[in-house]
Amino acid sequence: MKLEGARILITGAAGGIGSVTAQVLAAAGARSLLVGRDARRLEKLARRLGGGRGSAAPLAADVTSAAGREAIAETARRWQGGIDAVINMAGVNEFGMFERQTVADVERIMQTNAVGPMLLCQALLPALRCRPEAHIVNVGSILGSIAMPGNAAYSASKFALRGFSEALRRELADTPVRVHYIAPRATATGFNDARVTQMNRDLRIATDDPDVVAKAVVRALTRGRAESFLGWPEKLFVRVNALVPRFVDRAVRKQLPVVQKYSDELISRASDPLPSIGIQSNRKWLQNAVNDR
Repeated sequence: MKLEGARILITGAAGGIGSVTAQVLAAAGARSLLVGRDARRLEKLARRLGGGRGSAAPLAADVTSAAGREAIAETARRWQGGIDAVINMAGVNEFGMFERQTVADVERIMQTNAVGPMLLCQALLPALRCRPEAHIVNVGSILGSIAMPGNAAYSASKFALRGFSEALRRELADTPVRVHYIAPRATATGFNDARVTQMNRDLRIATDDPDVVAKAVVRALTRGRAESFLGWPEKLFVRVNALVPRFVDRAVRKQLPVVQKYSDELISRASDPLPSIGIQSNRKWLQNAVNDR
């Protein structure tokens, strides 16, 4: 795919990875329809990318709602003659042991990370199939191949997105639409709070800058690579986990006490007797539920 002049829809565009990806695509001459829930951040990003020249446009909409997806699909059909590609980047997480997560936590994770992107793809497919060349890029996670404690629902949602991407790629093999799946490892954005970041340091989990993911998206669009797993040794463990999962079970078992420690710390901090204003502030990092990465 040639990026110069391409019209690309990006969900989660106001987040750390999404905004950097939009900037990289703009530098290559692409035009972006920027989708997310934070209208102010989207408008600011659009102006930075030269929205006044028509190279970027903001659209505040929620991929988890039917009305939001309808608005996205309708705008995508009309915007500058129709989009050539969609990049699904919207995502949420709730770090913590699964038995302590609420029903609302689990539903929000599954809806935002898996169900929403799937249904948005379905809504966009009739228009994408009419393009001479079209692309769907689903940004998942290494945890969509290697499930980790403290991330049960998140891993499940990313396993679902990976399976969906694989099946849809094969389903659309005789059409102009190409489907790609990208699995980043830990990335330096506001997606994780300070305690999860410190836990990753304690576990010696490497962290990439957002531009690493943005460049992987560009490679998928321009070179047509179906799947990309980012980071070493993470991409090796993806293969090992698929072939010999018990080996990875033993390795992860050694990390479990550290994960439990940070999970317990989060619960402890949430239970502290704080003034109401302090509780609200505390919940911001505890929930760690943002729709834009």
